[in-house]
Amino acid sequence: MTDITTDQATNADAVHLDPERLRALQLERLRWSVHHAYENVPFYRRAFERAGMHPDDVRSLTDLARLPFTTKNDLREYYPFGMFAVPMADVRRIHASSGTTGRPTVVGYTQTDLDNWADLIARSLTAAGVQPGWKVHNAYGYGLFTGGLGAHAGIERLGATVIPMSGGQTARQVQLIRDFEPDAIMCTPTYLLTIADAMEEAGMDPRATSLKVGILGAEPWTNEMRHQIEQRLNIDAVDIYGLSEVMGPGVAMEAAATKDGPHIWEDHFLPEIIDPESGEPVPDGEPGELVFTSLTKQAFPVIRYRTRDLTRLLPGSAYPAMRRIEKITGRDDDMIILRGVNLFPTQIEEIALGIETLTPHFILELTRQGHLDALTVRIERHPEIAAAAAAAAAEVLKLRIKTSIGTSVDVRVEEPGSLPRSEGKYKRLYDLR
Repeated sequence: MTDITTDQATNADAVHLDPERLRALQLERLRWSVHHAYENVPFYRRAFERAGMHPDDVRSLTDLARLPFTTKNDLREYYPFGMFAVPMADVRRIHASSGTTGRPTVVGYTQTDLDNWADLIARSLTAAGVQPGWKVHNAYGYGLFTGGLGAHAGIERLGATVIPMSGGQTARQVQLIRDFEPDAIMCTPTYLLTIADAMEEAGMDPRATSLKVGILGAEPWTNEMRHQIEQRLNIDAVDIYGLSEVMGPGVAMEAAATKDGPHIWEDHFLPEIIDPESGEPVPDGEPGELVFTSLTKQAFPVIRYRTRDLTRLLPGSAYPAMRRIEKITGRDDDMIILRGVNLFPTQIEEIALGIETLTPHFILELTRQGHLDALTVRIERHPEIAAAAAAAAAEVLKLRIKTSIGTSVDVRVEEPGSLPRSEGKYKRLYDLR
């Protein structure tokens, strides 16, 4: 396997690098990453050749804009392991995220990748104010989702104690917070509000717990929600950013000292902002779509990966060498983030079409129930099917969505012909929040 141009001393000290040294390190690592992808991933070799580029053409950071983009559809096309740049014998872990066609995006990690990931989570926790020796209640989901296991390794790397609760079982979450007295919690922001509700129902004062810090991510959230969380639980609430295709949580982290948007760990990830329509780069400070190029990933390098997240690049504050992103509150595609799980209308369509008693005529209604987003699938039954049979099919649809996508929805069976029909581009999603 090709040696990677990193060293642990630089990893540890990178937040203190001056900008000139950081840019030199980025160029060194960019050239390595581009060569690594080109030499080991057929997709990248073909994409570079179509663009008339060779890795040797990358002589400065500005040459990045000449390289081709990578999209989520590209990753799905090479499902499951076609984007891996190392032999499977060198892969130590696989994660995956949900896809629009039933194919998830699959990512792999070498041992070096996992070590770097743990280092970056530990770095992120330090930025959030977490200290070695603290207890951290980890309520991110474990499994193929990157959140739980990614955070877990970083908590241990920091020298803190991890409480691997995972998601769900809210009453049990409350009990363990009360009994184990953790100092910090990691979960989605909306789920933390649900936990606060459950605390009050159990006769606990959410402001009187041992919690000091909430490291919150996996879904967009606003500064208004931050204020509500901090007032409700008497903690510091900070934003952790990541996505599985680039690594997982810990790509960027908000500092508790400033709370002004996540700092990108630019020694490992080179960010750009592009115009979503033209694909042309825009200057720092201008809004657009966030694009990442990995600089150190061995198993799954990504070159100019289009995240679909809309934000701006801002100067560093708590870490001057590392630029920040403005808090992300939207995407330029039709993805729905429901309680930390990404889903698309086409996923529900694919599942519904496998149930003979239901039709493809459905709409999605996104509402707010308390502090949580809720999704209702309104779908028509076939005219020849009795209402009772269609109601049973609705339960099947709910179960299959939960099993396949990993989140719960409500399903309402409607009478045939009662829902809108397409008059061109069909409006599938109605946001009623």
